[in-house]
Amino acid sequence: MTLQQLKYAISIADYGSINEAAKHLFVSQPSLSETMKELENEIGFDVFLRSNRGIVITPEGEEFLGYAREVVDRYGLLRAKYIDKVTKEKFSVSTQHYTFAVKAFVETVKQVGIDRYEFALHETMTADVIDNVKNFKSEIGVLYLNDFNEKVLTKLFKEYGLEFVELFTCDTYVYLWSGHPLAKKPVISMRELDDYPCLAFEQGKNNAVYFAEEMKSNYEYKRLIKGNDRATLLNLMKGLNAYTLCSGIICEELNGSEYLAVSLYESEKMRIGYLKRKGAKLSHTGELYVKELRRYKDQVM
Repeated sequence: MTLQQLKYAISIADYGSINEAAKHLFVSQPSLSETMKELENEIGFDVFLRSNRGIVITPEGEEFLGYAREVVDRYGLLRAKYIDKVTKEKFSVSTQHYTFAVKAFVETVKQVGIDRYEFALHETMTADVIDNVKNFKSEIGVLYLNDFNEKVLTKLFKEYGLEFVELFTCDTYVYLWSGHPLAKKPVISMRELDDYPCLAFEQGKNNAVYFAEEMKSNYEYKRLIKGNDRATLLNLMKGLNAYTLCSGIICEELNGSEYLAVSLYESEKMRIGYLKRKGAKLSHTGELYVKELRRYKDQVM
């Protein structure tokens, strides 16, 4: 079995005809037919059934072609990297569930101005944000520190060879939908919120309160609902008059205009920043991303 045979088989499948495939491959139809027959004899089954109407891919052929495409694609990547010396710029961010971090990523991608890149954005649990930077899966991790979690998390950062760079400090706000009974109040207290469900992001096996994405994670909530998807929590917020606690930075482009932030009476300071490898210089794309994140300092409520 050769790479050329695999490419020929894929072309026949794509064009639906040995004749058409032969034209585009610049080989004769008899030669292509003979090559396919040799391949089928080697693997022990027919990839194509021939008829006067053309070809039909057999069930075994469908599976075979799936593997063949994977092999050819991977060969293309190998050749591009090691023979043609074509490289892609890579950049990855891991973040707690912040719409402003997503929006900053969007703006960064728009500015990159290069032809080939492979970027990734992981909106994930706190422990994964830390692990992804530690294990070089992400160059930058976006999260927050406060008086409650700082001691525990900074100890982890030091142990993993990471450093936290503060971007801005903000107060704590109540995030709810505009139709919520408390939405028109200028300030809301924790006591007033007791009758409504609080929403929090699930933190998996690292469910200690120090890893919580929401402020006042050690508060004794009467009603608590956990989830792992931002869109789902927004739906619950509207359907159940639920709420969550946030930085007050609103990104209507991503969450819509039906939600708002109201000052929390028992506000605490959040220090929002990013993690990186200690002593490591950010890539050009990383610097662009941090610059976009810093723009939100002016939007702190």
